[in-house]
Amino acid sequence: MGNSLAPQIENAKKTGVCSLNGKGLKELPPEFSRLSKALRTVDVSNNKLHELPSMFSQFTNLKSLTVNNNRLETIPSFLANLTKLEMLSLSGNRISAIPDGLFSKLKNLTSLVMCNNRLGKFPVEICNLQKLDAVDLSGNHIDNIPDSLGSFQAIELNLNQNKLSSLPSSLSNCPRLKVLRIEENCLGIDAISTDLLKSSQIALLAVDGNLFQLRELRDKDGYDSYMERYTATKKKFI
Repeated sequence: MGNSLAPQIENAKKTGVCSLNGKGLKELPPEFSRLSKALRTVDVSNNKLHELPSMFSQFTNLKSLTVNNNRLETIPSFLANLTKLEMLSLSGNRISAIPDGLFSKLKNLTSLVMCNNRLGKFPVEICNLQKLDAVDLSGNHIDNIPDSLGSFQAIELNLNQNKLSSLPSSLSNCPRLKVLRIEENCLGIDAISTDLLKSSQIALLAVDGNLFQLRELRDKDGYDSYMERYTATKKKFI
């Protein structure tokens, strides 16, 4: 271990928080594994990591893991062992797929950030996470959302800058979804259903940069109902 990392490692033993952000690391130092029981928060963003080492499977008390802006192409399946994880952020990598069963054990996850990767499919398994509040999948290659999204529990979903050309009718059934961001996709006006505007819980619908004009949205049946929700929500924060 280089001397430059010694202070962070020693401090992490006491605090449970370790940040090795922007250290130019291609791999993590072996001494990092000695922190397995102590760590609650890890940030190894802005490095040159091609993979997460197997030592992470031992970090069973981890609640927050941030690995933004590295060179990951895959997510190791052993991350499923981190059952206390509440926040997982893997933005700005090269991830194209998610291992089956990864999210089945991450029952405490409240925030998932995987923007600016190469995902082609919506991770259906996250629909079963009851504590999930926010999901950011913007800047990927997702071209389809499954009908099973009706059981999705998050409050906010960001799908900006993907390749969506349609939205499932089940989207209007999401019980807690308040914010839906679908800017810069390939959506026509028919993709925005009356039920989505009239019957859903969505109070902020961001749609700029699709294949229709905002005036077309304003003319749709249900738009007034959506605006009532939008106005009521906006007043709460003024």
